[in-house]
Amino acid sequence: MDYLRKVQHKDYIFDNVHVYFLNYLNIPLFYFYSRDLWASIEYSAIIKFIKKRNLRFDYIHAHYTWPSGVVAAKLKKDINVPLIITEHTSETFMKAIRNKDSQFVKAWEISDSIIRVRRGDISLFHDVGISLDKIRNVTNGYDSNKFYPMDMSICRTKLGLPPDTKIILNVANLYSTVKGHEYLITAMSEVVNQRKNSLCIIIGEGKLHDHLVKLVDELGMKDYIKLVGSKNHDEIPQWINSCDLFVLPSLNEGNPTVMFECLGCGKPFIGTKVGGVPEIIVTEDYGLLCEPARSKELAENILLGLNHNWDSDLIKEYSSQFSWSSIAENIYKVYSQINSNNNCCH
Repeated sequence: MDYLRKVQHKDYIFDNVHVYFLNYLNIPLFYFYSRDLWASIEYSAIIKFIKKRNLRFDYIHAHYTWPSGVVAAKLKKDINVPLIITEHTSETFMKAIRNKDSQFVKAWEISDSIIRVRRGDISLFHDVGISLDKIRNVTNGYDSNKFYPMDMSICRTKLGLPPDTKIILNVANLYSTVKGHEYLITAMSEVVNQRKNSLCIIIGEGKLHDHLVKLVDELGMKDYIKLVGSKNHDEIPQWINSCDLFVLPSLNEGNPTVMFECLGCGKPFIGTKVGGVPEIIVTEDYGLLCEPARSKELAENILLGLNHNWDSDLIKEYSSQFSWSSIAENIYKVYSQINSNNNCCH
């Protein structure tokens, strides 16, 4: 698949973490017709690499159940070390629960611990026969070394943005309607009726780009909504620090990383009551939420947000519990609990 996408990945080292990209046959049709074959091919590539490098490790930690967790469950049987699976998805997870997907359930049964990023989903594991004793809630997080408050005027100058305009920022891919861009664009047509000095910037690329540009034109919003394409992730902190409000009107979510990055920059989050978002935006000190697919309510919250005097220091202080260093401590506790349980059993 990477060959068809003309994407190249290179192994690298980050601090004490070694990252390897393995080559193996992967055809999109495998997901629909031969998932067992897909998992077996990936497993063979990984176990061959482990043996070749004579790698030794104490835990297997898979992010996402499919395919990583399924493959990791095979590895656990051979290598006999504890397995942790972090499940990040929203729609995929719910589909697996509804269908009692055998590959997901088997991987969860074999695992020693499961981390779910959304606390509200934990009880659902019981519906497929998984003991809730092995489920832990650890949210997603953000890199506090990159996402922190910066001078707005300096950031706007660097990015060529107007100094006196109220800027509403959205960062999300344009591949699926699930991110709610149409509702944001429609909401902005309401916002500018009351706040002409408003500008909505949408960062992201995908197949919906042309459709959204057409919608902006049809609503006569070209002066108020700019689709600026994708940006390097290293630039995103400047964009967030340039905005007055960050808006993510998703129809469905797990635990969006960009929400934590927004809070890390001390910016208020305007979003929807989906997924794990209400578990993070717990008071109006940090942002405002409405039901999904409600352009009018979204517009009202954007206007309220633009008129509100937000406490950036308070938002930043709150976000510290979601920094990757804090999240790492919580994950370490999961590892320690597994060790404790194993010691009790021996």
